[in-house]
Amino acid sequence: MKFRFNWGTGIVIAMLAFMIFILSFVYKSIAMDEYQHELVSEDYYKDELHYQEEIDKLNNSNTLAQDIVLTNSKEGILVSFPKDIEQESIIGSIYLQRLSNEKLDFIEQIKLTDHQQMIPDEKLVSGKWIVKIDWEIGQDKYLFKESWFY
Repeated sequence: MKFRFNWGTGIVIAMLAFMIFILSFVYKSIAMDEYQHELVSEDYYKDELHYQEEIDKLNNSNTLAQDIVLTNSKEGILVSFPKDIEQESIIGSIYLQRLSNEKLDFIEQIKLTDHQQMIPDEKLVSGKWIVKIDWEIGQDKYLFKESWFY
């Protein structure tokens, strides 16, 4: 019996190769830990309910004469708060979120020295970060939110 290779056989072989190729990617994305697909937030729907509060804080931040400034340095990320605000009255937290790996996310409490705070290089990995600074002065609440490349 002689095997004949014609157009029909070629199309079937090409379709089978393509299906195996696609199924291997499906397997990798589901079964292998290195290809984890994570949501940005575990409590996505709960976070959505507090979105209006976040908008109000962002609007309050827009009313300030000077905004928070981020600067990269060898020691890490330098966070500079407005100089016209009394630094002892500022309380809150700095949340750094790495979208590619939630294990790298961390929170720092605001502890200012001369209206600045350093996020140490030891805690950071090069790449894109989402920086959220949730802070308040008395009854006024503010939010600074920015994508940052370190």
